[in-house]
Parts: sequence; structure tokens; C-alpha cells
Amino acid sequence: MKTGRFTLAFAYLRLSNEEAQGGESSSITNQRMIVQNYCKQNNITLVREFVDDGYSGGNFNRPGFKEMLKQLEQGKANLVITKDLSRLGRDMREASYYAEQFFPEHGIQYIAIADNFDTEHDNIMAPFLFAMNEVYLRDGSRKVKDVLRSKRESGQYCACPPYGYRKDREDKHRLAPDEMTAPVVERIFRRAAAGDSSRKIALDLNADGVIPPLKYRVLYRDEFSEEGAARASDVWNYTTVKRILKNPVYLGHTLLGRSKKVSVKSKKKVAVPRDSWAVTENTHPPLVDQALFQRAQENLGRGSRDYRAYDHVRKSIFGGVAVCGKCGHALCSCGTVYKGEREKYWYLSCTHQRQDISAPCEGVRIRYADLMELVRRDLNSLISMNEAEMTDLVNEVIRRRFSEESLETKKLQREKAEARLAAIDKIVTKLYNDNGEGRLDDDRLDRMIDDLERESGELKALLDTLKAPAQVVETEEQFAKFFELAKQYIHLETLDRDTLLTFVERIEVGPKEYEDGKPRGARSTDPYRQSVRIVYKFIGDLNEEQMPNLDETTEIPA
Repeated sequence: MKTGRFTLAFAYLRLSNEEAQGGESSSITNQRMIVQNYCKQNNITLVREFVDDGYSGGNFNRPGFKEMLKQLEQGKANLVITKDLSRLGRDMREASYYAEQFFPEHGIQYIAIADNFDTEHDNIMAPFLFAMNEVYLRDGSRKVKDVLRSKRESGQYCACPPYGYRKDREDKHRLAPDEMTAPVVERIFRRAAAGDSSRKIALDLNADGVIPPLKYRVLYRDEFSEEGAARASDVWNYTTVKRILKNPVYLGHTLLGRSKKVSVKSKKKVAVPRDSWAVTENTHPPLVDQALFQRAQENLGRGSRDYRAYDHVRKSIFGGVAVCGKCGHALCSCGTVYKGEREKYWYLSCTHQRQDISAPCEGVRIRYADLMELVRRDLNSLISMNEAEMTDLVNEVIRRRFSEESLETKKLQREKAEARLAAIDKIVTKLYNDNGEGRLDDDRLDRMIDDLERESGELKALLDTLKAPAQVVETEEQFAKFFELAKQYIHLETLDRDTLLTFVERIEVGPKEYEDGKPRGARSTDPYRQSVRIVYKFIGDLNEEQMPNLDETTEIPA
């Protein structure tokens, strides 16, 4: 190399994690030796080295490279040297831009030793070299994906261990309970199963001085940069608790592949549809059993609180179970105490105001004792059935559910639910894109994703109930499960929350309907009818019960 001025050079050295596994030939040490020898042989003064160790060539957002550009703009050197073109980068477009446009336009000579590339000479083969480097990048990405897919399919855990687990000391691809944090996970599930909200669980963990997940990793498990460690919060928040409660990894299942990079050149990730997730069951010891996990899911998001310690508060068993049949919002416990009467003036009412319905939920209000008695009687009617009555009921339900008219209705419902699920998938993808581009903050993203996942779960549950006649056998099996559970009871004199949650999935209460069709005020004593739909576990809703001409003073007979 010949130049008419005193030559001050920067050496740029780069090695990705994947290339580091290929041996010494591509190592930082080897690159350094080649560049230093070249400078000695050509009387070049090597001013400084810039190193990016562990950075992919598909992305130019590297700290060493960015610092070098900053120093070049300040005139600290007029030559950049790399071992070969691939060290500069493997993105064909950007590598070509820096080598053939940026450096020459800024009066900087660039040399790639092994590829005989020099910006002061003609480089006829350069386009092919840039293209081959990108082919290598794409082929390497494909191989990594193939290896990860193979590991996932065989149940190997190839990601950062979740809170509550560590890598097994004998098999790094398997999870083992973390002695320090596994009891915390079990505590979270038990508290949620008992009815505590995610927010209350987080507050209690903070009060007890329990270290949150990311901070625990910083302090005891993983290596973080100073910048990364500074982002670790010292307190629990409700979103962290919810993520733990919703993660099936604690049942002993491996769930990977929930997101993916948008391309081999980008670190940005987008959500992957649920049916494309890699799920392998029973790959490691569970921290909670299925019953505890399911109970926690039932209480998750209900915002229920345990007021049993307070004598002055009415203790409703319907929290999170009874919902408004008009807007779907949970019914609130409310009422007054008049002349010492508490039960008589105790109601469940919808106080939610939605903008997307034609009128507020006026009239969606039911006396607590009436609903309690209705559900108790309906449950007793099922519990008291003999074998013949059970068989007749199953046959009647199958006939009704799978009639031609019913099938057509269910087809329309199924198409509508599937269309909404497809729309939700698109919305979720857009939300993650907006979050990655800074248009949506993390907290709001979590809230919106939680709402969409809840709606998606409800739609999928609905689709399960809209199956074709081929699932008649499955319907019979579900009824068998329900009645097997019912055989453990003889007769319910009173109804408590545990029994309610054992049998009932949801109760939908409709608005009051008066004979003349005109609405009434809350204190009206005119007779009315009111629909109550009880959705049982395993078997769904058998029929829509009509409250028998109740008024505000009528008692349901035993």
C-alpha cells in the first residue's frame, strides 16, 4: 500500500458468538495478529483497536463500531483495517455502503486484508464477496434455528431458566427447582388460588423483602452489564406476578418459541401465534400441581379480595363467577341494612358503564338470597339424579345441541369466533411491533395483551362448545366427569364458595323484564321476570332458567 500522507490506522475486530465456536482462526486474537503484522510490513501506524466480541455481523448497531465512526469523524485516523470484509459486517447492503461509499466520501481508506480489498483500487469482485457474506449469515441463522427446533422438540430447555428454576447441574438443557426461589413461586400460586389479587400478592412479597426475579438474576445467577443491572427493579409489581401465574412451565411443561426475530438482520421480535408455539409436556419437575394451577387461573384477573376477616362486610360467594348478562362485567355485592335486616337488602348489581352498548346496564340486579337459592336448587336437582335420569338428560342435551337448527346456529357462532381470533392475532402482532418501535410502553402493552389473551381464551372455550356431532362421545364423557364429581354430594343444605367453584364456571344474570316492557326504578315492587344462565364445568349450560315472577319482597320457597 502506498500513500502520500502519514498513515494513522484503526483496526476493527469483530467476532459473533456463533463464529467463536468455529475455532481459533476467526478469534479476536488471530484477527489482531494479522492486522498488526500487516501494519508492520507496510509502515502503518496503528493508533487504536476497536473490538466487538460477541456481536453478529448482521447488525451494525455495535458499540465498538459506533465508537470507531465517532473517532473517525473527529479526524483521529485516515485508515480502517479489518482481517476480511465479513469482519466489517455480513449485511450486504450496509457493508457495501460503509466500504464503498461512507469511507471514501469521508476521505478514509479501508482495507480488508484477506479479501485483497482496498478502496484506493478497483474491487471488481466486491459485490460477490458482499453477497457471499450475507449468504453465510442467512445459512448460519437457518442452522441455529434448526438446532433450536430439534432441542425444543426433544424437550430440552434452550432459554434462560424462568424464576423458580435453575439449570440442572448434570444436564444444562433441563430445568431443576431453584431451592431459593421455588418456594416463592408455590407461595404465589397458593395465594392466587385462595383469592388474592396479583397486586396484593406483589405488595405482600415486597413487605416480606422477597427479591423480585430480575434483581435475583442480577445478584445471584446471571452476568449483567452495568446498564442492564441498573434496570432491575427492587420491587415486585402485579404484572410480574401475573406472568408467573400464567406460565405453564411451573406444571413441568416446556413452552418455547412464543416470539421470533423479524429477520436475520434485526433484533426486533414479534409474537408468534399460539398454535405455533413449541410445547413439550412433562420435561422437568413441576412446582405446582394441575389443581392448584387451575384454581389460580380461575381467580386470575377477577380482582377478588378476601374480606372474610371483616364482620361488617357481606361475604359473597359469587365474586368473579356471577356476571352481567348484558355487558359481561362482574356483578358487585351491594345493599343496605334496614332495621337490622342485612340479607333482605343484599344485592348483586352491575355498576359497569360501557360505551359500546345502547344503554347502561340498568335492571341487571338480583337479590343475593334469590340467586343463592336458585343455584342451590338447580345443583341439587342434578346431584339427586339416578342413573336412568342422568342418561335421559344426556340424550336430551345431545339431541338439542346437535339438531340441524342448532348446528347452523353454532356454525355462525363458530365463524364469528374464528374471525375474531384471527383479528386478535393481528392486533397482538401490531402491539408488539408498536412496543418495539417505542410507540407503546411496556405497562400498557402488558395490560392490553392480558385483556386480549383473556378474550382469546373465552373465544377458544366457546369454540370447544361448538363442536360438530362427531364430538357426541366427548359430550358423554364430559357429563360422566360431572356426575362422577356430583356423586360425592348427597344434598346441599347450604351453598358455599368451594362447592360453587367445584361445579360452576359462570353465572350470567340478565336484566329485569316487566310485563309492559317498560323499565322500572330500583325500588319498584312490580312483578318481573329475570333470566339466569348457569354454566357448569364440563357440561356447560343445560338450559336458561327463568326466575318465577319475582318482586322485591318475594321469597323463593325451599
